[in-house]
Amino acid sequence: MYLILLGPPGAGKGTQAASLSKELRAAHVASGDLFRQAQKQGTPLGLQAKAYMERGELVPDELTVRMVLERLEAPDCSGGVILDGFPRTLEQARALDQALGASGKNIDAVLYIKVSEDELVRRLGGRWLCRDCQTPYQTISSPPKVAGVCDSCGGELYQRPDDSRETVRTRLRVYEERTAPLIAYYIDLNKLIEIDGEQGIEEVRSEMLSALKSGVRAR
Repeated sequence: MYLILLGPPGAGKGTQAASLSKELRAAHVASGDLFRQAQKQGTPLGLQAKAYMERGELVPDELTVRMVLERLEAPDCSGGVILDGFPRTLEQARALDQALGASGKNIDAVLYIKVSEDELVRRLGGRWLCRDCQTPYQTISSPPKVAGVCDSCGGELYQRPDDSRETVRTRLRVYEERTAPLIAYYIDLNKLIEIDGEQGIEEVRSEMLSALKSGVRAR
């Protein structure tokens, strides 16, 4: 099964993708992690991406798609994949479909985690990340057991400067502009499943699994 988790910053895509990965025994492929790993390993694609990022430029769609497709060829992806943070643009979505189609594969469903702007601002304003493993925490809904310390690896937690309320609203507007065409694209393909992302973590997970089993699609 090939799934895409779509949603704005703060919707909980990473948390849900990790959970679904275990439940469905599918590889969790996060584009952000791919960039970090490729740069750390010094791969040709990683070095190319690093050059763009150091100049403060967006990594071109072509390079991003190549990096994701290269990851999908890994043995652990043979049993299925959950894509987290990719595709981000309509061009990336079309390129992904074309590449998968050439291998006789296709995206089975797109889980769109829908959350209101006010709730996202509240979440992101209280969001902390581990410097080492990037595990996210939220001071209200999912705080660490020990303040400032990651439960998973013991790393230091920090808050990103772009998680201020004003900056968050700007990020969300940019996200909506770039993602609205994606939502329409997957609705037209009868692949989009809308999930209420304002529920608790377990409730969102349960709704996702139920929707996948029932095959309900957004219209």
